[in-house]
Amino acid sequence: MKRSQLIREIIEIIALALVIFLVVRFVVQSYRVDGPSMQPGLVTNEFVMVNKLAYVFQEPERGDVVVFHWPKDVRQDFIKRVIGLPGDTVTIDREHVTVNGKLLTEPYISAPFNQEGQSWQVPAGQYFVMGDNRPVSDDSRSWGFVPKDYMVGKAALVFWPLNTIHTINTYPDVYKDIPKQK
Repeated sequence: MKRSQLIREIIEIIALALVIFLVVRFVVQSYRVDGPSMQPGLVTNEFVMVNKLAYVFQEPERGDVVVFHWPKDVRQDFIKRVIGLPGDTVTIDREHVTVNGKLLTEPYISAPFNQEGQSWQVPAGQYFVMGDNRPVSDDSRSWGFVPKDYMVGKAALVFWPLNTIHTINTYPDVYKDIPKQK
């Protein structure tokens, strides 16, 4: 093989590797779960793959597990479940969550728990999120809504440790009968 041909092939391989790296970097991101707020579904030190393009072409849906910049300090990222969409009314009492008057039956939570009864109207362009481990989760119940442009992406897959690989369930049946707000 000629030297010029070898150099050309090396440059092509490096360019292809760079393109693949950049595409992957802008499309997916890994996120390390830190803390018990999403137990039992996600536990500390698990790594999830986040689809960063998920909300470019569609809006977040109830049940999606999302990684977002915390509205109180955007240098920190959190992971929670979307409960309320823009326009929704989210109401809680000590043990229940209702969205637009529909009581949620949530099989993914560790324990039903809320500090006190309260109701929120989710503003346009914002989302109401809650952790699955309600007794210890720091979420929209205490600090408010998450703007859509703070969302990093949708958590899709637990990929580490290897013995815990699984897709992240969004439980669409829990949310299917919630009436749309007008």
